[in-house]
Amino acid sequence: MPRALSKGEIESFRCRLIAAAEQLFAEQGPGAVSMRQLAAALGVSPMTPYRYFKDKEEILAAARASGFDRFAEALETAFAQSEDPEIRAQTVGAAYIRFAFENPAAYRLMFDLSQPNEADYPDLVRAGDRARKTMSAYCQGLLDAGLLEGDPLELAHLFWAAIHGLVVLKLADKLAPELDFERLWTDLGRALSIGFGPGAAHIGREPNRAA
Repeated sequence: MPRALSKGEIESFRCRLIAAAEQLFAEQGPGAVSMRQLAAALGVSPMTPYRYFKDKEEILAAARASGFDRFAEALETAFAQSEDPEIRAQTVGAAYIRFAFENPAAYRLMFDLSQPNEADYPDLVRAGDRARKTMSAYCQGLLDAGLLEGDPLELAHLFWAAIHGLVVLKLADKLAPELDFERLWTDLGRALSIGFGPGAAHIGREPNRAA
């Protein structure tokens, strides 16, 4: 009979398993990864992961929640560095890009994958909500300062979609080799700021809300 594990031992192994799962899931896709492979990556018996997680889906949810929390923490740290809304927006954007490029496996799991039963994993729901709120906070600051105009939720999603698309192209090595990523990111931010700046043509539209 396996000995009882301390809280510290349980947490340590869970973190190691999540890290291994993050890499394997991102490289091969969750469907191609087995519990046996996850166990082998840590040099433990095939049944060991079941002492810590119910099944592979629970491990996937934990890996994605870990990614969202680390991502949100990086953006929150950047957000707190300045009270100036423009500097804060630039700092948060830089932190977003830095996290994606330094943690490509986590980034792919977070945003390029969904689980049909995500609501069954409260920690994943919490971490995802935290990340979304963190991503949109700097947009509200720009609105409050009168630097942008529009619906805060819509603006947050448009800025998010823009940076995500550019990051994914870079991660997939699909950008033309003669193009500089930093220049693209700067021009993209400028275009969005002008498009949603005071007096732009979008003013007066009804907020975009799903029925």
